[in-house]
Amino acid sequence: MCPLPQVPSHTTKPPRAVFPDEVPSAGSLQSDFAQESIFAFPPNRDTLGGTSYLIVRNEGNILIDCPALDQTNQDFLRSHGGVRWLFLTHRGAIGKTAEFQQIFSCEVLIQEQEAYLLPGLTLTTFRQEFTLDGVAQVIWTPGHSPGSSCLYYSELGGILFSGRHLLPNQHGETVPLRTAKTFHWPRQIQSLRFLLENFTPETLRYICPGANTGFLRGKRFMDQAYQRLASLDLSALLRIQPF
Repeated sequence: MCPLPQVPSHTTKPPRAVFPDEVPSAGSLQSDFAQESIFAFPPNRDTLGGTSYLIVRNEGNILIDCPALDQTNQDFLRSHGGVRWLFLTHRGAIGKTAEFQQIFSCEVLIQEQEAYLLPGLTLTTFRQEFTLDGVAQVIWTPGHSPGSSCLYYSELGGILFSGRHLLPNQHGETVPLRTAKTFHWPRQIQSLRFLLENFTPETLRYICPGANTGFLRGKRFMDQAYQRLASLDLSALLRIQPF
């Protein structure tokens, strides 16, 4: 008797809380930050396996990069209050931005050099920095792409949503990764220096990367973020060739 053919499953996994078990640092104890207010979406084929994040806030939710445009994700976003801002960390994370803006009437935030990739959309652009409010700010970190940027969220000791500027490698180490498509490697290293000069171990505790999250082996963040970055040999990194 021949076995029945396997029917592929099209069930999409729902987003998962990033920090369900973390303890707020002393600097965050006075805030009303909820542990389960930041969620990571499953990797998105439209963005070459990119990971998107949602920050749920009374001031309006922030969606970082485009998740897959499927019903599970749409229902999840609606059930958590929709999307106020859609921030794109780099051009490779655009995905179905136009559809997300149409569905959720969200404001799309992108660094000015990559805005041309979204013709016909209503955009908010910035050059070097853009402050959403007292706890959320975007920072231009060029190198991976001309408009590569990160979002800094000051809760829980400081969280950097790094897009593809900083990623875990196969050993789970936090690094900038040089590829054949890297726009400008020395500028990417300079952007890393900028982060080290503008943050401290007390203000940068976590990094949530925009790809390679499988290398985190079940975690959805990299802890001791500043110390990890400070331990990198930037001169040696400059000599790395693309792979």
